[in-house]
Amino acid sequence: MVLRAIFGLAVSQFLIGLSANVWQLFAFRMVQGAISGFIASSLALVSASTPKERSGYSIGILQTSISSGTVIGPFIGGFIADMTSYRTVFFITSAICFFSGLLVIINVREPASGDSKKLYSVFQNYEYVFKRSNILVVMLSITAIQISITVAQPVFALFVESMTKGTQYISTLTGAIFGTLGIFSVISSPWWGRRNDTKSFKKNIMIAISGAGLAYMVHTFITNPYMLFPVRAFLGLCIGGIIPVLYAYVNKNIEDDRKSGVMGIASSFTLLGNLLGPLLCTLLLYEIEMKYIFLIAGFLLFGNALLIFYNVKESKSGEKFQEEIIAESNEVI
Repeated sequence: MVLRAIFGLAVSQFLIGLSANVWQLFAFRMVQGAISGFIASSLALVSASTPKERSGYSIGILQTSISSGTVIGPFIGGFIADMTSYRTVFFITSAICFFSGLLVIINVREPASGDSKKLYSVFQNYEYVFKRSNILVVMLSITAIQISITVAQPVFALFVESMTKGTQYISTLTGAIFGTLGIFSVISSPWWGRRNDTKSFKKNIMIAISGAGLAYMVHTFITNPYMLFPVRAFLGLCIGGIIPVLYAYVNKNIEDDRKSGVMGIASSFTLLGNLLGPLLCTLLLYEIEMKYIFLIAGFLLFGNALLIFYNVKESKSGEKFQEEIIAESNEVI
């Protein structure tokens, strides 16, 4: 699945570079959505390959890789586009994906599965998620958090421009401010992941979500774009400890046989939040000023923290977790 996704992405990016009109571009973007999914499959592979006691750190490292690409990619893409053309960016991206696939073929080995390992269908995994209240609440929280994070993204450049007198370097300034979040998320994700392996899940997630909520609220009251740098840095430190911690919680509270399927579902809930956030932003702009969208994002995060605090139990570990799974299985039978 990892190889299918990465080579599928290479093909779709190459086709996008060949687009002759907007309708072809639309069609090839649909192809990309249909045959990609690298992050979901790589998350499942990492989860299936990692012992429960190390899953937080491993998922944190994976999140660092994702965040690093998010920070570096737009900068390199913009530079290439300025030096050559937009089409060249897609061709180079296609080549990078292709060589990344070769690296996976050469260096990555799938974990061995015993004869007793049971396979579950997509429907069975969704049924499993919806029957376990802890996991379901975390899945819904993942979606809600992604909505909170992405709801203000469509207007961020306009928000920075609204408090900037000159527009000569507005793109550079906006990119630098936006990238600050990614850089500090990269720095913090492994630290949060390691901390989640040894410390209380609830304590970690409450600190991270509450800090992110506060940072978003502060955006509303900023009038100088340069003051956004420390706020975005703090926001990045907090965001680096949200999604990896939630993923690690899911990974630690499911059987090994279901890791790949359920972690793939977790990624789907993430993508759902990424879809709904910008749509919510569009609806809110009809009713409120742009700056108050950040305030709403903060309130959404605080509400999510309360949801987790009152509805999610601490992670189980070792024999206690296995005993609980066996008891639940017997109860179902």
